[in-house]
Amino acid sequence: MSASRPRRAAVTGIGVIAPNGASTETFWKSTKEGISVLDRITREGCEHLPLRVAGEVRDFDPAAAVEGRYLVQTDRFTHFAMAAADFAMEDARFGRAEVDGAPFSVGVITAAGSGGGEFGQRELQQLWGKGSRFVGPYQSIAWFYAASTGQISIRRGLKGPCGVVAADEAGGLDALAHAARAVRRGTDVIVAGSTEAPLAPYSMVCQLGYDELSTVEDPTRAYRPFTGAACGFVPAEGGAMLVVEGEDTARERGAPVRAYLAGHAATFTGASRWERSREGLAQAVRGALDEAGCAPEEIDVVFADALGVPEADRAEALAIVDALGAHGRRVPVTAPKTGIGRGYGAAPVLDAAAAVLAMEQSVVPPTPNVFDICHDLDLVTGRARAVEARTALVLSRGLMGSNSALVLRHGADT
Repeated sequence: MSASRPRRAAVTGIGVIAPNGASTETFWKSTKEGISVLDRITREGCEHLPLRVAGEVRDFDPAAAVEGRYLVQTDRFTHFAMAAADFAMEDARFGRAEVDGAPFSVGVITAAGSGGGEFGQRELQQLWGKGSRFVGPYQSIAWFYAASTGQISIRRGLKGPCGVVAADEAGGLDALAHAARAVRRGTDVIVAGSTEAPLAPYSMVCQLGYDELSTVEDPTRAYRPFTGAACGFVPAEGGAMLVVEGEDTARERGAPVRAYLAGHAATFTGASRWERSREGLAQAVRGALDEAGCAPEEIDVVFADALGVPEADRAEALAIVDALGAHGRRVPVTAPKTGIGRGYGAAPVLDAAAAVLAMEQSVVPPTPNVFDICHDLDLVTGRARAVEARTALVLSRGLMGSNSALVLRHGADT
């Protein structure tokens, strides 16, 4: 690596727990094939709620993935995070020996939008129904937004810089950006990402206050962004963790570089002010391109936020063209989350994982359940499209007004 080149943040490992697959391999296979797993919610206590459709993780056994002493201390969203972190570190060939050799050079950064709602609800029900002596000691930590960061670092012995981002949906991309900047400043490795578990009754009741939430009962029609039938989004659980490390560290370890976190920027335009998100999202894209040293024409694929609200979809479509110019109308755009649900802070990290895999395999996954596009975008629908993608743009917006954009470069681009 040239002495004059700034230290680059490389993605060397990916771990996924998602509604369409409790491993990176099954997630990507289903994503590439455009399989939709949206279905009626089956979680206990949710049957009477007007939110009917979501993306549930159905084939995940937390007891098989997490040791009992950690299992009892943690909520479902942290179970997902610990399992995904294990997958990512294994994928990066980063094991116990590497951690023991330099524990203070490895940190954890996660994002969370809802925290441990299921655990918190259970303990509060015990308090209300039986009294304070029936509330466990872990109630004080399991619900907390930072629980996943803390438990991953404790369980894996990671003593480097740690943090948590609470910035609604866009926080997932912001967590990756924090990881990249920590690496550029000298930290060797950061395990970064986001997982969510918003399908407990208490969490779902809180979500019912979102005007953007879809309550359509047909899973094939409940989440159709960029169409005239757009009626909001459906939530999802699960998420992804990535191993982000200095390119030099990866090369020294002999770990393949899968992608580079090349550029990121974030803005804020206010809660539910979707017409304003056009300007904010476009500015975030420009900032990410500038940090990456990337021209608009270099973007080969865009992973869209795809809220599914007409005003928000229009703002995003216009923002893409505002930031990328005429290229914004030609570049392939995709939103694979329409097949699994929009998992709040975890959604853009799953998109980032899919973007890395798409660049590796030169294919853009489709947007399930979406037809009859009513915006000036080249949205990939129906089936995957072969594209020689070297640079990907991932977009995310939060319901509270955050906008975030991330530029990823292919790992072979040295």
